[in-house]
Order: sequence, then C-alpha cells, then structure tokens
Amino acid sequence: MMKHTNRTISIALVSLVCASLAFAQEDIETEPAKDQPGNAAQLTLDDLRTFTDVFNQARKNYVEEVDDRTLLDAAIRGMLQELDPHSSYLPAPELEQLNDAAAGRYSGIGIEVKDREDNIVVNAIINGSPADQAGINPGDVITSINGNPVEGRPASEAMDELLGQPDSDVVLRVIPPGGEEREVTVTRQYIKLPTLNFELLDGSIGYFKMSQFHRESAIDLENAIASVGESGVELTGLIIDLRGNGGGVLREAVTIADGFLDEGVIVSTRGRNATMQLEFTATPGQWLPGIPLMILVDQKSASASEVMAGALQDYGRAVIVGERTFGKGSVQSVLPLRTGAGIKLTTARYYTPSGRSIQAHGIEPDVAIKWMAEPEEGNASLRESDLERHLGYEAETETPEAARIDIVLEDFPLEEMLQALRTAGIIPDRD
Repeated sequence: MMKHTNRTISIALVSLVCASLAFAQEDIETEPAKDQPGNAAQLTLDDLRTFTDVFNQARKNYVEEVDDRTLLDAAIRGMLQELDPHSSYLPAPELEQLNDAAAGRYSGIGIEVKDREDNIVVNAIINGSPADQAGINPGDVITSINGNPVEGRPASEAMDELLGQPDSDVVLRVIPPGGEEREVTVTRQYIKLPTLNFELLDGSIGYFKMSQFHRESAIDLENAIASVGESGVELTGLIIDLRGNGGGVLREAVTIADGFLDEGVIVSTRGRNATMQLEFTATPGQWLPGIPLMILVDQKSASASEVMAGALQDYGRAVIVGERTFGKGSVQSVLPLRTGAGIKLTTARYYTPSGRSIQAHGIEPDVAIKWMAEPEEGNASLRESDLERHLGYEAETETPEAARIDIVLEDFPLEEMLQALRTAGIIPDRD
C-alpha cells in the first residue's frame, strides 16, 4: 500500500536520470527485419570503402587528436539520429540508467537541489536516503563534488556527478546556513522515484497524479485505490492526472487501461517486422466499475500517456480533459548489443482501439482546457510534429467532432476546475 500525501517531493536529479526515458519504451526485443522486395539496394564494397576513408581522414586530420572508439561511437550515433528523433545509441552506462528508470529508481543520494548563483542548494531530502543518513539538510549549499568546484560550470554538469553506481561514494563539501564548511562522504544507493501522488477532492473524488510509467506503476495505482476503500472512503469519481507525463513503460499504461475496461483491444502496434504486429487486449474485471473517470492531459503528455488516454476515450470509459497531447505515437524497442551497450530503435507505430494513429497528431481532448503553466526555458511548447525527421501522421479514424466540448479555461486549483466542469454539465453536481 502506498502512503497518501498531498505533496510529492520533486527530485531534480530524476530528470537527468530519465532524460533517455522521456517517451514510452516497449520492452520487446525484436529480430532484425528481413529484406523484402522493394528494399533499397545493398551497400557495395565501394560504399564501405568510402566509410573507411572518412573514418581515416577524421582520425588523421581532425584539429584535435581523437581515438578510434570515439569516432566509431559518433558514427553509430549519427546513423541512428538521422532516422528519427527517438532512435539513439545507448552506451552501457546510459543503457543501465534507462533500465533503472524503467524500474522506477535511480542511483544517487536522494536530494532535491536548485541552482542559485553558481551554487547548488539542497531544497529537500528524501527521508531515510543516503543524504539524510549523512546529515545533509535543506538549505545546505554544495560547493564541490569529488573535489570539483561547483562554481563556474553548468549546474547540470555538477549535478550529474551526484549520480553513480550504487554503493559508490561521493565526497561533498557543504556549507550549512550560518555554519562552517564541512566535508561529507555519502554512499549512493538506489532511490525509488516518487511518481504517484494522491489526494481527496470534495471528500469523495480521488485525484492521482502520475508523472511517469515504470514497471510497478499499475500495481502502485491499484494498491492506492484499494487503500482508499480500506480507509472507509467510497469514491464517487476518479481523476488521473497525466499532465507532463512523457511516458515510460508501455505495458504499465496498458495494464492501467485494462483496470478500467472489461474487454476489447487497448492498443495495437504495426511495424515492418512481423514481430511488431501486436494487439494488447483487456481482460474481464474493473477496479472501480461504474465510477466516473477523468483523465487530465496537456501537450507534454506523450507516448504511453497517449495510449492510455486514447484507449479509455475510444471506449467512452473516461472523459479526456485538457490540451491536445504531444503526438508521440511510435514504439522504441531497446535492443542490447554484444558490447554491453544497446540501441533504442523505432520499430512500430501505436494505434488506438478505433484505429486512430497517435503519431504527429496526439489525442484530442473531449473537453479543451488551456493550462496556464509557469513559463519554462527551452522548447517547452514543442510537439512531436515540430521535431526534425519525425514520422508522419497517418490519418485513419478520427474522434467525431460532436464528441468534443471546448471550454477554454485558465489553469486554476482543481476544486475550481471541478466546479467549472459541473457548470458545463461534464460531471454531476454534488448531492
């Protein structure tokens, strides 16, 4: 059972560990696709010689000395990056981080930090974490990591050094508020990612915020719902907030959708390889039969989030509220290599139960709400269709326009949003 809390500690380092898991990964190992009629011509010996010539020219004449391994890795990265935005080469450490993130964990010291005037300031500590056991407290300023000063370099680079293999040590120099600088040795351990948060609205509406899908997300949500019932609360409605959820492990999103369905296809995948022609179907039995379900989405809800929202929308089991989603409807298979590294390769597209393609289009909400989020740096407003070399959209079955209700509202507290939806007749009034 999970402990209910009205707040979730946001771990800044999680974004560093999970950068390669920003979109859903289907954990299927596929066989190489066989050559088929109409495939492009095979490489000739002259083509391979050209590659060797380029490799040798770069090795001999590049302005700085570069070793062969670096050049080979760069060639592999370039080959995959030219295919689409989500195919990539994963050196062994990155592959390990990807597997850790899929398991809902990372190896670090368990702190939330913020960058302030070229220093890293501890904002929060996870109870019982290595940092907590080492006596680090909120407000402490980290001035150096393993002898490397924090000042004068990007904060993200410094924070990367807080991550590492479990049971390995990291030496920090910290200054407590109003105190003297001291040296602390902290032993890294696996930290579970806090990806599920619960609160009760209106006394009987369950609100669950899911920030990512990992390999225990479905059982975590099921246990949390069960624990609400065990506490004596009879839920009259359920809200699952997938805003900002960039995906994760596809099977967990499918399992959660199955939890609210009794039958039918949840999602299908289609690719060039026969092993990627798949259908995932629902099994009898629901977690909360007959209880109204609402899914909150925004333009950062991607991949596994879109699969779950699309399935529940197609069957009319949930009302989808928010913005059109990101549109990441492609499957990435993680394929290990003999060196211990791996590749993340796009191998198929997702399709909702009605045959809709998610790719480069996303899921249109039933009720449109414009979330007024805090301004962010970078390309926060980008969708899949804005990325270079993205796979195109395949128009098939569309959600009928009549099924959509446009209520453009600014972001405000959930209680006020519920009242606005009651006024619009989307959810029933309080008794």
